[in-house]
Amino acid sequence: MTLALFLRSPPFPGIAPSVAAISAPAGGSADAGIDDAVLDRLVQGRVGGDFWGHRPTGLRLIVRDGVPVASQALAGLLPQEIGIVPASTLAGREKGPVGRLLPACCDPWTLVEQARAVHAAPDDDLALIAGLLGVPVFDPDGAPVDPDILRTALWSRIAAAAYRDCFSGAAIDVMQAIEQLADWRRHLEGNRGIAAASGMAFWKREAIRHFLWDGLRAPPFLSPARGLRRARQQGGSLAIWPSRVPPALPQEAAGQGVAVARVEDGFLRSRGLGAALHPPGSVVVDRTGIYYNARAANDLESLLATHAFPAGLVDRARRLRTRICAAGVTKYGPEAGEMIGLPKGRRTVLAVGQVDDDLSVRLGGAGVDGNLDFLARVRRAEPDAWIVYRPHPDVQAGHRKGHLSDAVVLAHADTIDTGAPLMELVQAVDEVHVLSSLTGFEALMRGRSVTVHGMPFYAGWGLTRDLAKSTGRRGRQLTVDQLVAGALILYPRYIDPVTRLPCGPEVMVDRMANGSTPPVTFLIRLRMLQGKLRRFMTLSAEFLHG
Repeated sequence: MTLALFLRSPPFPGIAPSVAAISAPAGGSADAGIDDAVLDRLVQGRVGGDFWGHRPTGLRLIVRDGVPVASQALAGLLPQEIGIVPASTLAGREKGPVGRLLPACCDPWTLVEQARAVHAAPDDDLALIAGLLGVPVFDPDGAPVDPDILRTALWSRIAAAAYRDCFSGAAIDVMQAIEQLADWRRHLEGNRGIAAASGMAFWKREAIRHFLWDGLRAPPFLSPARGLRRARQQGGSLAIWPSRVPPALPQEAAGQGVAVARVEDGFLRSRGLGAALHPPGSVVVDRTGIYYNARAANDLESLLATHAFPAGLVDRARRLRTRICAAGVTKYGPEAGEMIGLPKGRRTVLAVGQVDDDLSVRLGGAGVDGNLDFLARVRRAEPDAWIVYRPHPDVQAGHRKGHLSDAVVLAHADTIDTGAPLMELVQAVDEVHVLSSLTGFEALMRGRSVTVHGMPFYAGWGLTRDLAKSTGRRGRQLTVDQLVAGALILYPRYIDPVTRLPCGPEVMVDRMANGSTPPVTFLIRLRMLQGKLRRFMTLSAEFLHG
């Protein structure tokens, strides 16, 4: 059997192998940069072999097809407990035991960890992983294989390749390759068991297929009723875009025993607005709730409340935060525009508007009734301050609800800004007031003081001045970098707009900073025109009614 490279990339659909390949044959020496730390990280990340493959269970003996097994090794086993893993050729199958023929692509880690023994050649993926997991290995002659032989064989397999950064093409070392593969495994595992997807806008579906591919398949896009039926029949979960399915669907799913995974835009989204039909570069897939609903638990809240946040992860978050701030990246990408003037010698406050009917306002607004109520509360909290009101970009573009006339705004604020670079403005004022806007999180990353009127995901951890009563599920004291680690590294998933491969937030930040994003399509241009028309009609109505 011809052996593939041990550390290899999943076969991402629609992406050329030359783009996705993290390794290539190189013929290195057996000890080229391989040490115990590398092997330990392999076990932690569970990468090597077809780690994205099928995961059959109920097996006690794993046999590579064609490898004979002595009768005494089969004692007490039923045929269905003997897993036969296909080889590249079926020649010699009659030499092996009677058992359960497995799919061609199986996760060797799942196979081996449930087995009492593995029968394969010493340089086989199955044998190498068995050596890492301490499972006995027997060679084709039926002899036990010494663990030192397996270790040497693994070194040879790993050192026989050169490794590359799939996003830049630059050479990387073995440990960096393992880290990337481990990130991919975590991404794919987050999609396991999703039987169908409902409520995904047609212009997002290509991106969603990449986000939800689980190593074997992406879920089909179905109507809520059909999706729920398929999930129930398959014993899987239903992925939904919450605002685009009937509100009663989650309750109906729960009544039928179907788990729901809520999909939403991530916090580093893209260079364009979702309302303008720019596909997301990041999403979250939450199996418990969703981050903007403060009324119920969700995966992000649980992660922030319980995760250990090891030092290496926190340091990675610190470097990511520094890069984001230096690049001027926000949820919608780098900004242009001229900074407004602020009065000297007076306290200045930025009040950040939102979309009135957005779910984050309805479920995380703590009873604040839209932009007008929010703005009035900011004035009451800051009676002597010079207040700048910043409307939400989707509202300003005419796509969403929440528009306030200038006269209404200026009854509470001192000025309206629609064009200044938002993060420059955030860093120039004395205080940022938000309802549940992500701008509050971005301000925290830049060391700014933030007052929160609602209960967004970043409130309740000791980092903000919270005017709403906190949920009892929060209260743990976090650092900004622990918050960043949870919200930008562990919780979301990202797709590189250039290679279309799953990537980390660092790649997304670099792409957003240098403008490497998909082009403006006809649909986006049409949506922009629609927004301008709606805004013209709104302003005309204001003029006619005084």
